[in-house]
Amino acid sequence: MSIDVVAGLLLIVVPVAFNLAFFELGRAFDYPNILRESPDTILRKFDAGSSGLILRWEALLLSALAMLPLVAVTAVAIGASPALSVAAVVVGSAAALVQVLGLVRWPFAVPELARRYVAADGPDAAAIRVQVEVIFGTLHRLLGVGIGEHLGYLLTGVWTLLVGASIVTTSGLPVWLGGIGGLIGIALMLGSLEFVGPNERDGWAFAETLVPIAYIAWSVWLIAIGIGLLLP
Repeated sequence: MSIDVVAGLLLIVVPVAFNLAFFELGRAFDYPNILRESPDTILRKFDAGSSGLILRWEALLLSALAMLPLVAVTAVAIGASPALSVAAVVVGSAAALVQVLGLVRWPFAVPELARRYVAADGPDAAAIRVQVEVIFGTLHRLLGVGIGEHLGYLLTGVWTLLVGASIVTTSGLPVWLGGIGGLIGIALMLGSLEFVGPNERDGWAFAETLVPIAYIAWSVWLIAIGIGLLLP
């Protein structure tokens, strides 16, 4: 099997798997809307979801991890200059790893926090729940907002720009795919600013609206590249 075929298949399968896992979390957990709810609502609903919900988070985590081989074989298949190819692999790998780090709390840390929160009883129940909420909130802001979203969106946007530039500077794929990648990359980078600076507490409404649109476009773009690599 040629590298073009491997890259093409990954570029189709990975975004489809990611979006299916995302859809399942939306159906079972009202994700990502539930992130706007109180810790009490999130933790109780998570605990009620039991192992089925944890497995859905694991599926999303693994689909993000699958970006690691995807970025490597995509760079080889496109065959841009060594500088562009190496930059794309390094930045794309970093994007995948920070997304994984941002998601890993859900199948491993949050279940324990949710169990302790719901099981809290007796005279210390209120104090225990406050402690759990503080820990959950800290993990959410650091791993979720800071690492998974801010760094994840930023690095994914930069990687998308690099892949777009790689397509433009080679002859294997239509140039317009590279141009679209540039626009999507810029949109993702803008989305990374949602909780930066003066918007740190409540978020930037424009970025909140832009990110899901950009990620849908990004998924379709990856699939289009995959189809382009599979065509003779």
